[in-house]
Amino acid sequence: MNKTKVFINGGEGTTGLRILERFAGRDDIELIPIDSELRKDPAEVKKKINESDITFLCLPDAASIEAVSYVENPNVRIIDASTAHRTNPDWNYGFPELSAAHKEGIKNSKRVAVPGCYASGFNAIVYPLVQAGLITEDALITCAAISGYSGAGKKAIAQYQDADTRAMGKTTGDAHDPLCSPRQYALAQQHKHLKEMKAIPGLTHEPIFLPQVCDYYSGMIVTIPFHADALAKKVTLKELHEVFAKHYEDQKFVKVLALDDEQITGNFLSANTITGYDGMEVLVYGNDERMVVSTRFDNLGKGASGAAIQCMNLMIGAPEDKGLNL
Repeated sequence: MNKTKVFINGGEGTTGLRILERFAGRDDIELIPIDSELRKDPAEVKKKINESDITFLCLPDAASIEAVSYVENPNVRIIDASTAHRTNPDWNYGFPELSAAHKEGIKNSKRVAVPGCYASGFNAIVYPLVQAGLITEDALITCAAISGYSGAGKKAIAQYQDADTRAMGKTTGDAHDPLCSPRQYALAQQHKHLKEMKAIPGLTHEPIFLPQVCDYYSGMIVTIPFHADALAKKVTLKELHEVFAKHYEDQKFVKVLALDDEQITGNFLSANTITGYDGMEVLVYGNDERMVVSTRFDNLGKGASGAAIQCMNLMIGAPEDKGLNL
């Protein structure tokens, strides 16, 4: 068997480590190692990239752009988990369930940009509605989201996991520990995912976006409400549900829950209950006047590392779900 040679550039971060974990037990992958003291050495990184069949970039934007410039071997294929290339027309957007064209593009691509976690949940809702004519390109959309702290970066993760600095709040009451409360952020409406949330479904306006980070490790819910009268076509809640059921029919990674699913009829949605799952759930609820659509998934799964592996599987002709938890 010819093994696919894989290099993970930035393998010390959360996304890189989760990608590495998903290769455990795979006999079709040969990982290209790099000495820890040389992982930021440009010459060594360049060498490893050009030895690979596929390189994953788990880096800040500027470093990802620089790493792409190291490619000299025309056969090297890049999967970038940063924000740097998600709206670049020369790159394929790594969400194969959006359309057959997206999936085919990923399969044949040498440059794939893995979507942002929030953007994955947003585009999974908005893209099908634009395609179905229920949302116009100039629609004004508001989106709320809640996520575990694992997607907030190393500094924030360290704060949430530092038992010593949080001991007072834990023992004397949550009022002394603001990290125990959900915290809304990106208050200036400049979140880094907004560009792809506008570009991928083809909107002319960025949405109003209200993300919150919470005191649990991983898992997220992205939610968009709609007044029925504000949609481009009048539909019932059942008809809205059917749009998503049809769009994601027979998809392994995106499942549309039934209107009477117990997750909905129970009247509470928890964001952390499918941690470790590499797929996504779509939930439609509300009533015929005021409708709500949510996506629920692991921000480290379908929102990051799991999505990156799914794209790689498509690119190398492996089963799409190989090494992933569905």
